[in-house]
Amino acid sequence: IMTALRDLPRPGRPAVISDEDKAWVLHVACSKPTEYGYAQERWTISKLAEHIKKHAVESKHPALAKAGKSTIHRILSRAHIKPHKTAYYLERRDDEFEEKMAQVLVVYKEVQQARENGSQVQEAVLSYDEKPGIQAIESIAPDLAPAVGKYSTWSRDYEYKRHGTLSLLAGIDLYDGHVFGLVRDRHRSREFTEFLDLVDNHYPKDWKIRVILDNHSSHVSKETMKWLKGRPNRFEFIYTPKHGSWLNLIEIFFSKMTRAFLRSLRVASKEELKERIEKYLEEVNAAPVVFRWRYKLDEVMV
Repeated sequence: IMTALRDLPRPGRPAVISDEDKAWVLHVACSKPTEYGYAQERWTISKLAEHIKKHAVESKHPALAKAGKSTIHRILSRAHIKPHKTAYYLERRDDEFEEKMAQVLVVYKEVQQARENGSQVQEAVLSYDEKPGIQAIESIAPDLAPAVGKYSTWSRDYEYKRHGTLSLLAGIDLYDGHVFGLVRDRHRSREFTEFLDLVDNHYPKDWKIRVILDNHSSHVSKETMKWLKGRPNRFEFIYTPKHGSWLNLIEIFFSKMTRAFLRSLRVASKEELKERIEKYLEEVNAAPVVFRWRYKLDEVMV
C-alpha cells in the first residue's frame, strides 16, 4: 500500500528539466544580454535566471518557469560555461608571426645543443626586456612579525605611501644564467644603449652577442642604430613577433622576481628601491640559474 501511495502523483512535484531546456539556457547564456534588449554587456547569474524564468513559458520551456539561481548555476557549471566572466585574448596581427617565432626557437635550440654537447662557444646569447613601473611603496605602520602560538603570518597595514616608479632593463645570458641589470627612472634609447655598453664591456671583443628582444621603439631608434653602427658585427638582434613577448625567456625571470622579491617589498624611497633591486641581482648572480625553453623546441630543426 505504501509503495502505491508513493507512486501517486503529488502536487508540487518538481518538473523534470530536459536536455532541450538545458540547451536553451546555454544558448541564452552564450549570447549577449544586449541581444535581448538589456543594457548590460555580460550576464550575471541573477540576471540570467531572471530572464530564463520570465521567458520560459513563451519559449516553450515551462519546466524552467520556476528555476532559481542555483538551478541555472548548476546547468552552467556542468557545461563549464561562465558567462559572467571575461577572459582576454590577443589576436595575431603579425603576418610574420610563425617565421619570427621560428627564428627565436632556433636560437634557443642552438644554445641547448651547445650546452648538451659541452661546446666551447665564442658568443653570448641574451634574452632582454624592460620591466617598467616598479613601484617604490612605503608602509605607513610597521609590519608585525609571526609569533608562535599567536600569528602564523606577517601582518601588514593596508595603508601605504607611494614614492614613484623605476624601470629595470635586464638581460639574462642563456648559456650561464648571468643577469645583467640597469635600474633607471626611464627606459628610452639612452638607457638601452647604456645597457648595451654594459654588455659590450663584459664579453671578449671577438665574441658575437646575440640578443632576443621585442621591437620596442627604443630598440630600433636612430640613436640605437647609430650606437650599433659604431660597433659593427658585434651585436645581432633577434626580434620576437608582435605580441609575442611570451616567447622571451627573460619574462620567466621577471615573473619569478615579482613573486619572490617585488610583491612584498616595502622601501622608504626610490633610492632604496634601486639599491634593493641591485642587491637582489647580485644575489641571483651569486648562484645563477640557466633558463631553458621547452615549448615546441623538439619540433625545431637546426
